Amino acid sequence: MTTYIADLMASHPGRNFELHEQHLNTQMVRVLKAIGYDRVYTRASGPYLYDDRQNEYLDLLSGFGVFALGRNHPEVVRALQEVLAAELPDMVQMDVSLLSGLLADKLLKLCPDKLTKMFFCNSGAEAVEAAIKFARYTTKREKIVYCEHGFHGLTLGALSLNGEKVFREGFGPLLPGCIAIPFDDLTALENALRAKDVAAFIVEPIQGKGVNIPSDDYLPEAARLCAQYGALFVADEIQTGIGRTGKFWAIEHFGVEPDMILTAKALSGGFIPVGGVAMTSRIMDAVFNRMDRAVVHGSTFSKNNMAMAAGLATLKVIEDEKLVENAERRGGELIAGMRALTDKYELFQEVRSKGLMIALEFGSPRSFSLKAAWSMLEAANKGLFSQMITIPLFKNHRILSQVAGHGMNVVKFLPPLVISERDRDWILSALDEVIADCHKVPGAIWDLGKTLAGHAMKSKAGA
Repeated sequence: MTTYIADLMASHPGRNFELHEQHLNTQMVRVLKAIGYDRVYTRASGPYLYDDRQNEYLDLLSGFGVFALGRNHPEVVRALQEVLAAELPDMVQMDVSLLSGLLADKLLKLCPDKLTKMFFCNSGAEAVEAAIKFARYTTKREKIVYCEHGFHGLTLGALSLNGEKVFREGFGPLLPGCIAIPFDDLTALENALRAKDVAAFIVEPIQGKGVNIPSDDYLPEAARLCAQYGALFVADEIQTGIGRTGKFWAIEHFGVEPDMILTAKALSGGFIPVGGVAMTSRIMDAVFNRMDRAVVHGSTFSKNNMAMAAGLATLKVIEDEKLVENAERRGGELIAGMRALTDKYELFQEVRSKGLMIALEFGSPRSFSLKAAWSMLEAANKGLFSQMITIPLFKNHRILSQVAGHGMNVVKFLPPLVISERDRDWILSALDEVIADCHKVPGAIWDLGKTLAGHAMKSKAGA
């Protein structure tokens, strides 16, 4: 048995950053080094990463939600090994594969009853692109409504529905007919739909940027308004789906049945990219309405056997290990512990969560010394304080997390759904210590704040 890849990696130990600086995204290397995230990871298991010094890190980023099962889950590994060993015919193209049919059958059984058809693709962005095309063709309308601060991907069509200016700037012109409205605003939605020229309203049930949770009646009323005005209601569950929020789909919290559900990320098991669009037969039959249109939309690698097997194995693990229930339980425990900290610390102002999709919001303090320090950071770069949480969590407590979005003092946790009581206690203890340190002015964390503010001001000056 050859060991080409293992030998190749062994002959280039620790060259990750050097090679990326030479051949890939140099700015990403600069960012990681500037904030002290420049580790060389050599192994991963479950919710843990291990560096070249065998330090253990708790991953609360989960590859932006990909690793719901944690990393290298043995059940998914076995499924992929079985596929490779079986020497199956793959991507014949003039054929229909068994594994894609089995995954569609399994996944649709977990969807609302009216969703009976499935389209597979390679990613969340591809799912969004497909939804745009399918909605336009089905309704014979051009316009797509989306929400401010939403995130649906970075390919051109998906970017046209991106509610954050920082991602859109300089890449225009984008798709025509895309209309932004405020999230959780039914009046704005009805005004956008009233002319009956909108093909679809595409919305995240819970917005990933900021973890914004809508009012209880928003999504049901949005679905009703879409039906009233002839638009399709599309739920982007690319990050919220597959158990993340303590329900298999986030829409279950709100009792709503969309015309399409978009999925990806966690469905992959963390190995082979896979995305999908679950839809009504009306939509599928409208788009693929004649034999000469059988290939009118597709994706070369979309139904490859490895991806389909990864999806099937992922759904099996979710069910066998009761990970949806674990997300609900561990999420509840974390929220209870975090809300106790909001009572304890004036900078820590709110926790928002469904299951294991968690936002920690920080805000202007009352006391004079903290207020002055806070204002200094905000003047340098709005939202900078959140890095005074994520950086010490990483450097001092080996917890990997992320800022929830640009220009906001919100930290976001997306733990793997497999986290344990030990991990829960690790998170709460580390948070308590880091936030306590933020209330000590002057102090080591505020020295970090001054450094961050200095970098931000230099960046502004050089822009």
